[in-house]
Amino acid sequence: MHDIPSLLNAALAHHQAGRLADAQALYDAILQREPAQSDALHFSGLLACQTNRVDAGIALMHASIAANPNAVYYNNLGNVLLGRRQLGEAIEGYHHAVTLRPDYAEAHNNLGNALRAAGDANASMLSCAKAIELRPGYAEAYNNLGNALRDLGDLDNAVLAYGKAVSFRPDYADAFSNLARAQAGRGNADESIAAFRRAIALDPNRVDSHDSLATLLHASGDADAAIAVLQRAAQLDPADAARHRKLAQWLRGRERWDEAAQALTSAVQLAPKDASGYLELGDTYEWGDKLDAAMLCYQTATELAPRDGHAHHRLAVALLKQRRADEALKSAQKAVELEPHSAVPHVNLGDALSLLGDADGSIANYRRGIALDGEMELAHTRLLFELATHAPTSPSVTLAAAREFGARMAARARRCEHPAPRNDGRKLRIGFVSGDLQLHPVGIFIESVMERFADGSFDLIAYSTRASEDDITARLKQRFTAWRSFVNVPDEQAVQMIRDDHIDILVDLSGHTVHNRLPVFSWKPAPVQVSWLGYFGTTGLSEIDYVLGDPYVLPVDEESHYVEKTWWLPDSYLCFTPPSDDVTVGPLPMTLNGYTTFGYFGKLGKVTPNVIAEWSRILHAVPGAKLMMKSHQLGAEHARCSTTEKFAAQGIDASRLVLEGGSPRHEYLASYNRVDIMLSPFPYPGGTTTAEALWMGTPVVALKGDRFVTHICESVLCAAGLSEWIALDEGQYLALARAWAAQPERLGALRAGLRAQTLASPLCDARRFSKNLKAAFEGMWAQYVARHAA
Repeated sequence: MHDIPSLLNAALAHHQAGRLADAQALYDAILQREPAQSDALHFSGLLACQTNRVDAGIALMHASIAANPNAVYYNNLGNVLLGRRQLGEAIEGYHHAVTLRPDYAEAHNNLGNALRAAGDANASMLSCAKAIELRPGYAEAYNNLGNALRDLGDLDNAVLAYGKAVSFRPDYADAFSNLARAQAGRGNADESIAAFRRAIALDPNRVDSHDSLATLLHASGDADAAIAVLQRAAQLDPADAARHRKLAQWLRGRERWDEAAQALTSAVQLAPKDASGYLELGDTYEWGDKLDAAMLCYQTATELAPRDGHAHHRLAVALLKQRRADEALKSAQKAVELEPHSAVPHVNLGDALSLLGDADGSIANYRRGIALDGEMELAHTRLLFELATHAPTSPSVTLAAAREFGARMAARARRCEHPAPRNDGRKLRIGFVSGDLQLHPVGIFIESVMERFADGSFDLIAYSTRASEDDITARLKQRFTAWRSFVNVPDEQAVQMIRDDHIDILVDLSGHTVHNRLPVFSWKPAPVQVSWLGYFGTTGLSEIDYVLGDPYVLPVDEESHYVEKTWWLPDSYLCFTPPSDDVTVGPLPMTLNGYTTFGYFGKLGKVTPNVIAEWSRILHAVPGAKLMMKSHQLGAEHARCSTTEKFAAQGIDASRLVLEGGSPRHEYLASYNRVDIMLSPFPYPGGTTTAEALWMGTPVVALKGDRFVTHICESVLCAAGLSEWIALDEGQYLALARAWAAQPERLGALRAGLRAQTLASPLCDARRFSKNLKAAFEGMWAQYVARHAA
């Protein structure tokens, strides 16, 4: 039979090699022979702790101490108790260890660690210092000393302590990680980043170092590197939903929508009952133009949190973007019901009502939004857009609301000062701010102009406020000296970008439409500022010097409608870029059909009750005639049913209506070949659609109005040589439609030559328009120079 020392040595060999069952068998054999054998009790206790039998293990360790009060036993017991967060008992064990053996450096170090965990950093520091005194070069003690010093706020000495730790032990990942945190606390980002990178190199699976390094990198502006590090942390620890959401937030900031959606998908899988995660995922899909996926997320959020007004609000916004106005209205109303004192739901409800043609309702909700939050820029811009197109609202009321908006923006801004202009012959630098430099009326009307305008006479800088781009964007980029993005750029930073570009004339192409940056203009970042093309009324900003129009949209007797001074272009303020699509003008449809087809292609919200009544009178006056309406909203069955019902109330049978949704551009343009005469709505007429109709040989009946927006169709028709198609009142509007419907030969002749007439007119003469635009900008600058010279 083996003696006990031999059995103990064999047991320890098995234990250290990880052969735990064999070790346990030998410890048991020893204790059967000698139940109070202290080493067997102690190491059997440690083994029990290793195999998750901690209570039994602690009991065995206490038994070993009772048999033989030993410093090592007390130290090991302290380690087990510290691991269980039984801090008082752990500290007591370490105290026994160092009392029994005052030169026990490891126990002093462990005592320091436990004291720090208990919140006594001063005592911890003394214990760690004692360990270092006993064992110079003790890296672990230096690391723990650094931790205590960091807790005490002594970051300078903490850095020195961690530095000692890594100098004595260059592979000490924990110490490098702690050094990094201390350096970060001192504001030494570069040193901190370097230390975290070293910690990760030594321990690639260390999640906390990845998290901290990612945060530092992101704060330092290196977003892509931060994302890569945080993605690695998420791979190492995929069960942390908060980390996935943080990663998604950073990815969204880089417009990496698909990756952000993947991260948030992981988050909602980990927390499937958390509505906020689905809201974030929905927002990410929405911003990435995946509205169907966004809708599902928002719907799930409303199901998980039916009393969350924000969830209903986000669902309404997505529905609005899909032009599902009736459904959006219900969600928006629910959001208002749940959050009646929040401005945002009211504005959203206003948007839904506007899309449904309820201008009075939308205006009331926008005003309610402003009453709840007067600083909410969106509420003001939505209100002003709606007022500008609302016939019952007088221009003076619109002007007052615009002035209020301008005053609020001015109060938030710090107006820039500009040096006296120099007459040194340098080229003027002109900036254009827009979110619509793409397939949009602004992009369509500006493309051919910029082709001629960008001849080197001026330096042209574009400031794009929208991330999405298309073929028109790509072509326009070639025309500018520089192209800057204002996406997610704060106002003050945008102002500085304009100032750094030394812009002389800054042109707003948005007004109170989506993606505008009017608050930037309130800082007056350029000496001369102009509103042109993208809007149809006053901005309300006194910092914008001019509104650029023509004699039709800016008649002299309406100059009082504007905060800005008016400036005329001689022919039209618009220059149409003919489509590149190869679509020929077809024969007059009525000669094939035997009846007249009137048409309207555009936003359904422009078709107000008054418009429906007038168009119904036309259909009654022209027997057999039909009305073809083409709109994205009409792609939805509920919109078609609603429209049919509105006309039915005017005595128009559904068989006389042709209602269609949107279609690809080539097909859309070809649809004009199915219409004899286009009808422009009022008071909000078509601009782009009018020009497109003329290019397709289809004339347009328009009604003269009393403000900018109502004159847009006038400007297009006059520039194209069709002023006789403009009615002075609703009676004449009907008479024009009926008279032309009764003259197929004359109408057919007009159709056959209308594209050529339009292309040869000032409406499409980009060279002429460019010359006029240059003269306007030079004239504005000359007046600015003259004012400073006076």
